[in-house]
Amino acid sequence: MSEAPPVVLLVVCAAPPAAKIAELAERLRDDDWEVYPVLTEAATAWVDLESLERATGHPVKSERRGPREQKSPVRANAVVVAPATFNTINQWAVGINDTAALGILNEALGAGTPVIASPYAKSSLAAHPAFRHNLELLASAGVRFTATDALRPVTPDGPFRWESVCDILKDLG
Repeated sequence: MSEAPPVVLLVVCAAPPAAKIAELAERLRDDDWEVYPVLTEAATAWVDLESLERATGHPVKSERRGPREQKSPVRANAVVVAPATFNTINQWAVGINDTAALGILNEALGAGTPVIASPYAKSSLAAHPAFRHNLELLASAGVRFTATDALRPVTPDGPFRWESVCDILKDLG
């Protein structure tokens, strides 16, 4: 009898790489991860939801669980947040917990679940002192980060560079 594949929660924020997030989901599945997508509300406008559901085999979650809904039985072996926006990084670092995505990130941090984040912010926001401070704070809590520009394509119309995320996730195993 074969063992179930490890589970990764894929948290997606609203930034250009979100439009191609199914590519990352497929790569993660190719690396034998069971992928469960969780999107920020803003990211739902950027993502082809049907394509992401096909790529993961699971429904996309973007809203918090209601009071009559059962808690998900899914236990994550890791969490990936890509792209991780300026807004999400800053809210997460101070413990704001008002969305499904932030709830996943905060619980993972508190539970000691490995988290990989790929920040995606324009240079003027990446230079903001709160952003730099919050990246350091989250890193000191155990979050593993790609470089802020790691996902950016080499050419304007080129593919996003998902290997930066996949390589760190492989190192966890």
